[in-house]
Amino acid sequence: MRARLYFALMLAATAALSAALLVYLLYAANVIPFPYDYDQGEGFEVQDTVYFSRSELPYRDTESYPFYSSNYPPLFHVLAAPFVWIFGPAHWYGRALGFLGSLLSAGTIGYAVWRDGGGQRWIALLSAFAFLSSNFVYHIGPLFRQHTLMVTFETLAVVLLAGAFPKRQRRRIALAMLLLGCAGYTKQLAAISAAAACLWMFLRQPRRGTAWTAVFALAGGAVFAWLFIASDGQWWTQAIVANVNDFLFDQASGLFVLWFKLHGALLIPAALLLLYETYFERLSIYSIWFVFSALLGGVASGTWGAGDSYFVTSIAAACILSGIMFSRVANQCFAFPGRLRALPVMTLCARGLILIPLLYLGYARATLKLPTDGAFAPAASLLGLEANIRGNFYDSASFDVGGYARIGYFLSAADWEAGAQISERIRQSDKPALSEDAGFSLAAGRDVISNPTQLRNLHLAGLFTGAELIGMIERQDFGLIVLRALFYPPAVLQAIDRHYIERERIHMNGFDYLLLYAKETEA
Repeated sequence: MRARLYFALMLAATAALSAALLVYLLYAANVIPFPYDYDQGEGFEVQDTVYFSRSELPYRDTESYPFYSSNYPPLFHVLAAPFVWIFGPAHWYGRALGFLGSLLSAGTIGYAVWRDGGGQRWIALLSAFAFLSSNFVYHIGPLFRQHTLMVTFETLAVVLLAGAFPKRQRRRIALAMLLLGCAGYTKQLAAISAAAACLWMFLRQPRRGTAWTAVFALAGGAVFAWLFIASDGQWWTQAIVANVNDFLFDQASGLFVLWFKLHGALLIPAALLLLYETYFERLSIYSIWFVFSALLGGVASGTWGAGDSYFVTSIAAACILSGIMFSRVANQCFAFPGRLRALPVMTLCARGLILIPLLYLGYARATLKLPTDGAFAPAASLLGLEANIRGNFYDSASFDVGGYARIGYFLSAADWEAGAQISERIRQSDKPALSEDAGFSLAAGRDVISNPTQLRNLHLAGLFTGAELIGMIERQDFGLIVLRALFYPPAVLQAIDRHYIERERIHMNGFDYLLLYAKETEA
């Protein structure tokens, strides 16, 4: 009877997480072809890729035209650069790379649970599906952003190390360290995973761990030095110094609570396995990775410009740990020393087996998100869901927490039309345009001028005066200025307010874009 109930509940959990996967696939199919910025900043990622396609570095002096610089490491853009040679500047290939990276991460998670959890294939499959069901993963997965690929490199590296280091497989260890380096030069946040991996190697075998860490540091340092020299020091200013942003305690604490609220069904069993390893076994790399990525990544999520994506690495670790924990329950694979040997392990595991699909079902409900109209309307009605995002999308997390990405809904034909209208306005002008979203300028075939969030960060660090940019605004050298979130430094915004006036407002992708023209041209 218990076996039949377990089988039925596992089928239900599989169906629920498969439905979440279907929504994710449809979301990716909806967003990837969109030729404008879906998430703020995507267009600047495209522009970084354009620079690398020309064998140029995007780490530049922001005091001179086009007042542009990147604040991200190069690898993601280097990987996307060949597409520029074939297709020109576009969003879709970077989004496709991120999306495929999320699928590879999920597959790696499933493999790790199968390999290290005793061959429980069904649990391994649900662990992979659970990663893709996370609201945080869903948001960032199919976007032109580095974060998803960073997590892919991290996950591959950690899983390789878990199977290679104790067996002294040098090639696999070297590949794992290379992947960690790739993660770090995809996004700086990967330093957390690198620290966790190096600590675990040291705890396992101090001498060998220290040696591998030294090689890793020397290789990473050599790349860092090359970027510094090749960019005349701009790499340090733009990618390191300018990334030290304000810390928002309410944002960090709110995201921690939301992280647990959405993923608690997996975080609790992951924490239980962590405790078991602490007291009765050796700590696995997964446990150390989970602690580092949850605590340090969670704290980093509170910085200005960060958000829920900073928890994605910890979600990957939690999916592996919880999957291994569930597999051990299914295999009745626990050993307790001393007096604890008298515990009825087999009986406890047999009774706890039913909890596995129930926890996956609870997780599927906690992370539920889907459109509430069109083909999904009957399902939304059956589940009693009402849209809480943009009028036609339900997200179990809603947008009540600062730093939680305001994305995830599906784009409409009106969004495509609005983007085309803004791009056409830029194309019609005989002067350059200053736009907070670079995607419009790219679609219009015009120069991408400035990176507003980067200028803001440099301003706060005392590294940007903006004299030349402000001079261009005062001379009304721009035929059109497109604003959305007013991310520019105060002096730039004040100059815009003095010399330009809003003539049109176009709604796209849930936001109002303000189109400003020079005041002297007003009738």
